[in-house]
Amino acid sequence: MIGTLNALVDLVEQTTGEVIDVGAFARKHGTTEYHLRRMFSALAGMPLSEYARRRRMTLAGADLALGEPNLLDLAVRYGYGSAEAFGRAFRSVHGTGPAEVRRHGGPLSTQPMLRFRLSVEGSTPMDVTITHRPEFVLAGHSVQVPLIHKGINPHIQEHIAAIAPEEHTRLKALANTEPAGILAVTADQEPDAPEGSMLTYLHGVALDAATPVPEDLDTIRTDAGTWAVFHSSGPFPEVVQQVWAATATDWFPSNPWRLRPGPSILRYVEFTGTHATCELWLPVEKS
Repeated sequence: MIGTLNALVDLVEQTTGEVIDVGAFARKHGTTEYHLRRMFSALAGMPLSEYARRRRMTLAGADLALGEPNLLDLAVRYGYGSAEAFGRAFRSVHGTGPAEVRRHGGPLSTQPMLRFRLSVEGSTPMDVTITHRPEFVLAGHSVQVPLIHKGINPHIQEHIAAIAPEEHTRLKALANTEPAGILAVTADQEPDAPEGSMLTYLHGVALDAATPVPEDLDTIRTDAGTWAVFHSSGPFPEVVQQVWAATATDWFPSNPWRLRPGPSILRYVEFTGTHATCELWLPVEKS
């Protein structure tokens, strides 16, 4: 996977004026576009599309500083149909317009070329279980929230706080399959979604696929398949974010599995408010 990601970075450099067919690239390298985009975003800290845009505008800025006279030619060179569209993309990266850079040589914001390397430090201890589960249903109360990478998501906290204690009791009584207990579920997230993009958060439980679901509950159905269950313990909420990051940096690059589409499920085995022991359930398939 590390070699594939670096080949993808090289492809970005080679196709500054073309749309990259990430699906075809993924198939050529024996993986899926979904997994590739998820891994790139997790390791790079930005979506592939954002990285490609920043690299193109970095190169375009250098061309302008060297005296490129024609903005339309430059726009076409970097994949834009008009000088206006190019100018908007340029300003979003550099904070200044092409004309100003051509006159004054800057200021310019540089996106360095990425190079991925496999970490073998194992800085986040993880116990991993591979389990096959039949189809099951996640039922509970859902809400649309923005993606936040670090720290507590206040929108999720507000949603949970609005659920009455007796409703938690009812949900726990409904649960009848693994993963057990009250679950924090995220779904409908694009594979390389930037921070701030919307996703579905569901606070609920897992039910056998044949179990009738009360009409007042929202549902997310999961396909039968394999799940990787990562067990970890530490300060909350850092442990949750660190275990997800460690799956991308340590586990997936060195194991014959890849992500498949589906929700991410977090189960708290023990939670004190400042410390959590948890399980992160991720849908996977053999790579």
